[in-house]
Amino acid sequence: MDGRGRALDNVFCERLWRSVKYENIYLNQYDTVRQLQVGLSAYFDFKNHERPHQSLNYRTPAEEHFVLCSEPAVFA
Repeated sequence: MDGRGRALDNVFCERLWRSVKYENIYLNQYDTVRQLQVGLSAYFDFKNHERPHQSLNYRTPAEEHFVLCSEPAVFA
């Protein structure tokens, strides 16, 4: 391993957790772990199935995933 690209290794995870914190956890006061689980489950369902993303041409991640899964793989 030559060390190139290490700064970008976690960028997607870091961005996801930043969004989770600012869009859900900081806005809700969870008193129990069960409330947190229910809240996060609802947040991820919304984020993946209802909220359009600019980087996906305003489609949801679920729409993008299922479009890619329905297309046959092309190998060159």
